[in-house]
Amino acid sequence: MNIFGKVKKPKKHYAISLDIGTEFVKALIFRVEGQRGYVVGVGRERQKLSDMQGGTVTDIAGVIGNCEKALQEAADQAGIMPKQVIIGIAGEFVKGLTSHVHYRRPNARQKIMMSELQHIVEQVQDKALDKTKSVLAWETGHKEIDVRLVNSAIVEVKIDGYRVTNPIGFYGSDVGIGVFNSFAPIVHLGALQTIAEDLGLDLLSIAAEPYAVSRCLGMEESVDFSAIFIDIGGGTTDVAVVRNGGVEGTKMFAIGGRSFTKRVASLFSVTFPEAEELKIRFANNELDHEKREIIQQAFEDDCEVWLSGVELALEEFSAADAQGEQELLPTRILLCGGGSMLPQIHKTLENAVWSKELPFGKRPKVEFIMPKDVVAIIDETGKIKDQQDVTPMALANLALDYAGDTTVIERVLDSVSEGMKS
Repeated sequence: MNIFGKVKKPKKHYAISLDIGTEFVKALIFRVEGQRGYVVGVGRERQKLSDMQGGTVTDIAGVIGNCEKALQEAADQAGIMPKQVIIGIAGEFVKGLTSHVHYRRPNARQKIMMSELQHIVEQVQDKALDKTKSVLAWETGHKEIDVRLVNSAIVEVKIDGYRVTNPIGFYGSDVGIGVFNSFAPIVHLGALQTIAEDLGLDLLSIAAEPYAVSRCLGMEESVDFSAIFIDIGGGTTDVAVVRNGGVEGTKMFAIGGRSFTKRVASLFSVTFPEAEELKIRFANNELDHEKREIIQQAFEDDCEVWLSGVELALEEFSAADAQGEQELLPTRILLCGGGSMLPQIHKTLENAVWSKELPFGKRPKVEFIMPKDVVAIIDETGKIKDQQDVTPMALANLALDYAGDTTVIERVLDSVSEGMKS
């Protein structure tokens, strides 16, 4: 309040969410007001086949051109072109996992101080980096892959088994911290940084897309919330598992909507754009009976292959703990992404006879995440209508964190993580 007794209105802040997908670049311009974002501009531009493969950039110049068109469309609608941007990253070599460290304190009667907490967090980060390098070396056959931290988040903090939000000032003998980290090869991160620079944008963050999606419902802090998130894009399927409000990990594999389009192109000997049109008409039930039957049979076979990818991804989240007990997988499956609009995807998940190796307590319930479900982001344009636009909205939701106040433990995590990003 100023000397005249009038409340000073907060300055409006605008930012960009940029989802550089295999099939489309999607740009959202949103206005930040408090803990919410309001979408005021939407832009989309289709990528060429040579621009992206499996969620990763293969032609930087081509992608920059597509981003410029999508951004201009959004800016024309919004009447403003912000400078700050959050960009999503995907692809099968983007790894996300939660690492836990239990630290036995030498003096349980001494208060936990900032320096001690920082030491514990450093142990968690070192453990996560070593594990990621090992996994990527095994998957690629290259021993030395330069990886960088994409983003981190505290999953849980426990002192002598009791969950706390800020351990500073507590007494206790055993401190357990779980931190989710996502890493990506520097070649992929560098491509996105180059794109942001050439577009003249200030990079707020590069965020792992499955992590962003897993946080978009506003329930990430609820210890009762557990779910499996599946985001099916053009080139990849991203899987994130959330247990008890914390992201346990993410997995990605290179099967997406483009794989189904290629199958249609092969079936009818048509070009890729023509096959994409047929696929969309099939999803909308607009084809004649004969063509629909041919595509339906082919897609049912392809969906079984896709399902095997989902099962392999989930196997990593069903390993037994130190006591030899298997924790049940969440029985709520939440779908989004353009590829999820194929009716066979939902049907395959609903009807799946899940492998005995996957510890579901009961048959999973399959639902869609819709734009209205992203609670902190409100669309003022009327142009965001279905699940293919959830990912850029989820990125916008994640960007809101950078506008808010950080907690003590998040500041510690940030200080430790900065060295791993450079």
